[in-house]
Amino acid sequence: MPFSAEDLVANPQFILAIRFHAGRMRGMFDAGPRLARLLASQQRWLLTQTAFALAMERDPADPASGFTAVRLTGEITSRKVASRNTVLSFIDELFTYRFIAYEPGAERRRPRQFEPAEISHQAMFGWLVSNLGALDLLDGGNRVAHVEAHPELIRIMQPRIARNCLQDPQWREPSEHVALFLWNDAGGLIVDHLVSRIDLEGNDPDRVVVGHLDSRALAADFMISRTHLQRLFAKAAQQGSLGWNATDRKPVLWISRSFVEQYSLWQAIKFAYVDEAFHWGTR
Repeated sequence: MPFSAEDLVANPQFILAIRFHAGRMRGMFDAGPRLARLLASQQRWLLTQTAFALAMERDPADPASGFTAVRLTGEITSRKVASRNTVLSFIDELFTYRFIAYEPGAERRRPRQFEPAEISHQAMFGWLVSNLGALDLLDGGNRVAHVEAHPELIRIMQPRIARNCLQDPQWREPSEHVALFLWNDAGGLIVDHLVSRIDLEGNDPDRVVVGHLDSRALAADFMISRTHLQRLFAKAAQQGSLGWNATDRKPVLWISRSFVEQYSLWQAIKFAYVDEAFHWGTR
């Protein structure tokens, strides 16, 4: 039986699963920064997951199916995730960097059908396996082994996850403090980096320590300006989501337990959909 979001939040080991997944996402970024940035903010996450889902749902017998500019625009704008121009610019970016290509024979056909490049397939499979691995940590399951033995499952699992997340307003619109990061450029990458480094052994009831943070290096890593990163941290500090302990020679960054709880509640929604899709796909 799949985990529910409530089951996950109630599990004291869930934060370890989140930290595991956050670390894997940071590793994915290090291996391919430009590709990983497709999941770097909430808007780009929803665009990427929906586009891939449409491609996986392609039925050659149905010319109206698949990933086209019109279909992606319709899915995204109907839920006010992004404007039509933003969707079209996103598709142009995918095509320019060869993350997608025209479906064979679609170059002169209207509407043009797109399909993910092999590198995009590999990245999405890595994302799925990371989520499943986090779930396996909670119950000793064999989700990763099963999907790696049957990689074709991504074609039915990923669209189900993507559509459930897109249709769920609680996933689309995180709480205010979490949304501050996720609706910012590279905000998802920043949160993943912070969560992957949190010290869970501390006994402070209000804060968890991240450690020393070199903002200049972090901004360079994530291909954003240091000014943008500092402004983001300043806003989060005003909300009480993070701060610095200046008792050491080098300031130590902390994030509030309240922020971690809000982030965990939000992540639980997606992880529950991932587990539901796994059980549905392997029933």
